Amino acid sequence: MAQVKATDLRAKTPDELQTQLVDLKKEAYNLRFQGATGQLESPARMRLVRREIARIKTVLAEKNTATGA
Repeated sequence: MAQVKATDLRAKTPDELQTQLVDLKKEAYNLRFQGATGQLESPARMRLVRREIARIKTVLAEKNTATGA
């Protein structure tokens, strides 16, 4: 999975972002378990997933602030 830029995320709706966020959180959960059991093939993937989650949360916060919520 390639790194997604914040500009691409801003073009999505909040519902799409929430769905993507849930998927990434599930992936992060699975990666943590793989790391704990020694089955993790790419440790760098954990870092990428964490950063992607942070990007999505940032864009969602921007959208919430823009709508006045």
